[in-house]
Amino acid sequence: MGPVNFPLATSVSGSSVAVASDDGNVALLDAQTGRDIWRVALKMPIAAGVGSDGKVLAVVTKDNDVVAMQAGKELWRQKLSAQAFTAPFVAGERVFVLAADRSVNAFDGQTGRKLWTQQRPSEPLVLRQSGVMLAVGDLLVVGLAGRLAGMDPASGAIQWEAPIATPRGINDIERLVDLVGSVSRIGDNVCVRAFQSSIGCVNAARGNLLWTKPANGVQGIGGDDRLLFGTEADGTVIALKRTDGERSWSSERLRYRNLTAPLVAGRSVVIGDATGFLHLLSREDGSLLNRLTTDGSAIAAAPVLSGNTLVAVTRNGGIFGFQPE
Repeated sequence: MGPVNFPLATSVSGSSVAVASDDGNVALLDAQTGRDIWRVALKMPIAAGVGSDGKVLAVVTKDNDVVAMQAGKELWRQKLSAQAFTAPFVAGERVFVLAADRSVNAFDGQTGRKLWTQQRPSEPLVLRQSGVMLAVGDLLVVGLAGRLAGMDPASGAIQWEAPIATPRGINDIERLVDLVGSVSRIGDNVCVRAFQSSIGCVNAARGNLLWTKPANGVQGIGGDDRLLFGTEADGTVIALKRTDGERSWSSERLRYRNLTAPLVAGRSVVIGDATGFLHLLSREDGSLLNRLTTDGSAIAAAPVLSGNTLVAVTRNGGIFGFQPE
């Protein structure tokens, strides 16, 4: 597939990959071939990346509109009360949107009718970066400031909250805490990063915090059933034990490369950098297994995996799919 002009984000569902660009192009691609299944030109700038359940795609524009699409046609659009920097989450025939004023909004996926809004107290500053929103069992799990919250997707009622990070400092900038995507989930165990503060894990079935550890990263994390993988602000790659957060290994091989969040793929941890490389490190010890090239511009978001196809998008608008030999 040709360039789409600065992709914002990708979303994987089944054998398809959804992509959105800042100039308003939205497309659903076949993950095996990269060909368009369909494409829509919204002709308006997009603020938050694309969410998809494989049928309905949703984005948020810079005019604060949630726009839902299906089969190459716009289904509906609804106005938000605030900006959004997190891609909509599409599941259970609903579209959920986390806005910068800490509100969570639920819309009917086919009609756009607003089902509910849950508003939390808003801090003076919020992070202009993708946050946390996913489904765990019958719950919608959302990052609200430095806390992970379990919500009833039918009503928005909050079932539990677990603190990952606590605001500290004397000014608004020092007190800024936000949870950032990507997230590592294994069953009920959900592990997340708080921006420049910590990494922590929560049992989402019970809503209890399992552990937190200090960590100075700005991107989300990846993981498997044994280890969590993260990139620190200086480019150090770390692996923490999922059970207790103790460090398993760290690697300084990729320092100062402006790394993406990691993706676990097979025996590798895949990390993109600012020069368009995808680095495949060993999950066991962080040693370099392989390096893949794209178009020389920065990898724009954490790589994603669809089946056995590794998909990466670049700042120049390239979409690249790789498959193991």
